[in-house]
Amino acid sequence: MEGSIASLPSWPRVDILSASGEGAEISGSSIAAGGRKSLLLGGKGIGLIGIDESWLDLGEEEPLDPDLRICDPHHHQWDRPDGRYMREELLRDVSGHRVEKTVFIECGSKYREGGSDALGPVGETEFVEEIAKQGVAENDICELNAGIVAHADLLLGDDVCQVLEAHQAASPQRFRGIRHSAAWHPHPSIRPSHSNPPPHMFELPVFRRGFAQLKHYDLSFDAWIFHTQLDELYDLVRFAPEVPVVLNHAGGPLGIGPFVGLRREVLEAWEKAIGRLAECPNVHVKLGGLQMALSGFRWHERSLPPTSVELAQAARPYIMYCIDCFGVDRCMFESNFPVDKVSSSYNVLWNSFKRLTENFSHAERESLFRLTAELFYRI
Repeated sequence: MEGSIASLPSWPRVDILSASGEGAEISGSSIAAGGRKSLLLGGKGIGLIGIDESWLDLGEEEPLDPDLRICDPHHHQWDRPDGRYMREELLRDVSGHRVEKTVFIECGSKYREGGSDALGPVGETEFVEEIAKQGVAENDICELNAGIVAHADLLLGDDVCQVLEAHQAASPQRFRGIRHSAAWHPHPSIRPSHSNPPPHMFELPVFRRGFAQLKHYDLSFDAWIFHTQLDELYDLVRFAPEVPVVLNHAGGPLGIGPFVGLRREVLEAWEKAIGRLAECPNVHVKLGGLQMALSGFRWHERSLPPTSVELAQAARPYIMYCIDCFGVDRCMFESNFPVDKVSSSYNVLWNSFKRLTENFSHAERESLFRLTAELFYRI
């Protein structure tokens, strides 16, 4: 491959693998205790550390390769007491790069109230379907929510079918798949995903019965897990190989809690599990999500936000290994906004992806930035 690790440019050294997460030095900028104040937002749905727009402005960059076409296959939208990320905010973020389409991923927003708990998530699909229609009516330059990945409780087993059909009725043209997040770890400092999954959910027979129903509705599955659960996902996709699966956030390598100071050991365990998972032809992977606080880079605590060069250097071992294992036809870059916005602006994040692939061929970049996502989600 033209874009192999060996052909990447020589950037200023960022000693990510040795960073302990405790006062680590990154490109000469100290992550000091008592630095920027962070706020963990609560409420129903996905939580995140408070976004500081004025801090992000300190590191803003002009978009690189602004004509490179992009489909962003992973973002959220909500309007809650603890924060807002709606059509206006998303359009403002994507405006620098040539983002043509996006895919909405469930985040526990605008559930139906009253009635069946199982059908509650259909309210979120109705919510983002209306946002998509509004964008079409007002001729937005980017087709927001061109694909919709909703939540359904697959622990319902065979009974999940009524929920899948309700999602289809709410969005006949855009509903493409399900995410039932399974991210869980026994350590108390590692918060489970917003759906509060039980331990080892993928191994439960009732979950597998629900998962197997996806193939009957031509739906895909978005898998959000931590790196410690990658082998459980491998077993799940082998159980139902007809279901297309996309691994979120490069498999969630952890850098917090018991994993602080163990970045090299985590990388080695992650590589082994990722290589095994790549053997399954029905699995794709999203390249991103590494700016979340749980990755342990602590960008959000710095006095200045990271540059795209720094982000690229930090993400390089994970992104390049995924590309080497899965190939460009099964890899897609993602923003994970606004969750990853805790660490960088949209412009800087996508600049980092473009820096990582500047030696790739045009066809390879087309796959990574757009085609793989469009083909997987059929948009």
